[in-house]
Amino acid sequence: QVQLVESGGGLVQAGGSLRLSCAASGRTFSRYAMGWFRQAPGKEREFVATIGASGVFTFYAESVKGRFTISRDNAKSTVYLQMNSLKPEDTAVFSCAASPGAVARTQAYEYNYWGQGTQVTVSS
Repeated sequence: QVQLVESGGGLVQAGGSLRLSCAASGRTFSRYAMGWFRQAPGKEREFVATIGASGVFTFYAESVKGRFTISRDNAKSTVYLQMNSLKPEDTAVFSCAASPGAVARTQAYEYNYWGQGTQVTVSS
């Protein structure tokens, strides 16, 4: 079992930045690929970014590429999402997720464990 707890969400003006953190506890964090997903009101959950277990490989949704950066610190069992140049359309609940294995994943069904989510609101 893996427990995930997100933090770092909040209200920010357009163009601003936020850094989300996701702390993991339970089984060996370094054996899991990690991902960030988001869900805006009235919309389906969508993939944001993923990182492989070693931290070498990353992949992003086109909508956030060049603005968001995913990283991880396996010694701290934490994954991060640095979000820059935020736009109002980034407003959503952001959740981290863990997928068993080393390979980064982009599909929600490939993730076994989920955090409760943290709200990000970007004002115009």
